[in-house]
Amino acid sequence: MPVQTNTPDSPVPLRPSPLVTKVFGEPRFHTEGDVAALAYAPDGTLWSVDEAGVLRRWSPEGKLLARHYLSDLETVWAFAPGARHLASGSEAVVVWEVESGQLAKRLPQEAWVTAVAFSADGRTLASGHDDGIVRFWDTAAHKFLGQVRASARPLPVSAVAFSPRGEFIATAGEDRVVRVWHDVTHKLVCELASHTDRIPALDWSPDGKLLVSAGWDTSARVWRPPHPDPVMLLNSHADQVHTLAYSGDGKLLACADSNFDVHLWRDAEKGVAGAVLRGHTDEVRSLAFSPDGTRLASAGVDRVIHVWDTQTGKLLAGPNPTGRHAIAVVPGRPLKLASTGEPRPRVWDVETGAEVPPTGLAPAYSVAASPDGTWLALGGTDYFTRLWNVPEGTRAADLEATKPPIGFAAFSADSKYVAHTSPTDGLVWIWRCDTAAPELLLIEAADGCTLEGVAFHPDGRRIAAGGVDYLSTGERDGAVCVWDIPTKDKLFTINVGVYAVAFDPEGKYLAGAGFDDAVYLWDVGTQETVFVLGGHQEKVHAVAFSPDGSYVVSGGADATVRVWDVLSGRFLVARGFDSAVHSLAFSPDGRHLFCGNGNTTCYQIEFKRLLED
Repeated sequence: MPVQTNTPDSPVPLRPSPLVTKVFGEPRFHTEGDVAALAYAPDGTLWSVDEAGVLRRWSPEGKLLARHYLSDLETVWAFAPGARHLASGSEAVVVWEVESGQLAKRLPQEAWVTAVAFSADGRTLASGHDDGIVRFWDTAAHKFLGQVRASARPLPVSAVAFSPRGEFIATAGEDRVVRVWHDVTHKLVCELASHTDRIPALDWSPDGKLLVSAGWDTSARVWRPPHPDPVMLLNSHADQVHTLAYSGDGKLLACADSNFDVHLWRDAEKGVAGAVLRGHTDEVRSLAFSPDGTRLASAGVDRVIHVWDTQTGKLLAGPNPTGRHAIAVVPGRPLKLASTGEPRPRVWDVETGAEVPPTGLAPAYSVAASPDGTWLALGGTDYFTRLWNVPEGTRAADLEATKPPIGFAAFSADSKYVAHTSPTDGLVWIWRCDTAAPELLLIEAADGCTLEGVAFHPDGRRIAAGGVDYLSTGERDGAVCVWDIPTKDKLFTINVGVYAVAFDPEGKYLAGAGFDDAVYLWDVGTQETVFVLGGHQEKVHAVAFSPDGSYVVSGGADATVRVWDVLSGRFLVARGFDSAVHSLAFSPDGRHLFCGNGNTTCYQIEFKRLLED
């Protein structure tokens, strides 16, 4: 059968689908846009605003409390201290009431706005522009108060910051010079010329004695104006320092760099370093300390607000611990849905939406349910898979692996065996469920690649393991291996890197979520490639067959679900959602498709309507 590559000739029109019949979980600290600004309110709730102009209020634990749609025309955003007001800028300066999300005033400008900042008391707003001018406004009366030229030439203003006591204003321009001005007279106090690259952020210590500038020259520089030279260079960052913030008591300075790390400094003036907070997967654009200084919120392009303990450096909330959201449908009455989208797994009754056991067990990376509904396997972030007896409501066993976390779990079609993987050491363990005894250990199960997915063949005799060769040691991007379980023989290897694998219900086809953003379909008997199904614009996280074997479905980081006809390889439909799709699972009758999303929620979708609408 010839290979067919099915990529739509033109982009498929994607729209938010009304096909979601039920949502399980809440999108804790996850947004649909790049986060441009953060601020804690005095009551400990956290406000965020996306670059697309969506204002959100979060509980300390990350539950979404309110959402307001402001404007998608703005390019810069800044909260006032205490988060009472929010300013944005583009061709105008706009002031918003945060609590209500209402527009308070729109101030047309002579030049494009490149930076905005509020004074410590919130009464004055400064706007920097691409003509090198910083203009000042009365926040309540919306009256123009004056201006300063922040650079010798008409170069854009990159940052503005008011001193806490209202004495000074610091500005930075694309001429790489920091200037300090008297707040009342707007007279120049000093010029601080030391940076050798762009200065994207400024902040004052709470006592107003120190000024810190973030630079794209690897350093954050500590100044004591009007002294013209820096008193300390904080040089342990990556190539660029993007943003910074002081805690309210002045004991901590946080700086985010181009390695997506946040560095804490316990004494900026003396260069005493604290913890380095690692966990973001893209640029950090905003930092905010809680009022008591015990928490630091960070956010940016990866669209997940991270909350850290400032004393221990521990990640308290934000992304699911693994960055991967696995789901499993547990057959039976009632039908259940299990999810690893939050720090501890959650299980719901699909009909009522109520949470049921074993919700709240130890943190899990992966999850799988046996086809007969007896067993639920929760692959931990540690060395163990917790095997749960669903009808009895008891924890049956802890199945140990060699290295954490448990990357993937899968059950055989007869529900007698469960397999789990150690991604980093390439091992697949197969266990007997009723005795919790190991049945087989496959070494280098994906031919030396990392293990990204595993699936039992419907005959129970074979198992597929697939992964990625990130180092391209074999001049390939990865491999899929199919093993015979009774003989322990490797039957064949397909040299294609995958993030997930699945057999169709009849066992004729094997599907893989390819490393190259395509879905592959292989004939298990001939080992030939049947179809290469294109269309995804980013990483394909998941692939699944409908229970009747008619359709193959994929979900990806481009926030789409795509469906193809298995026999013809014909592309049928693509539906866009509001978050990356990490995992897929069908109800046993095929009526519903469940999606595990990057924002930690799960969607229930009526599959027939998804095909027809």
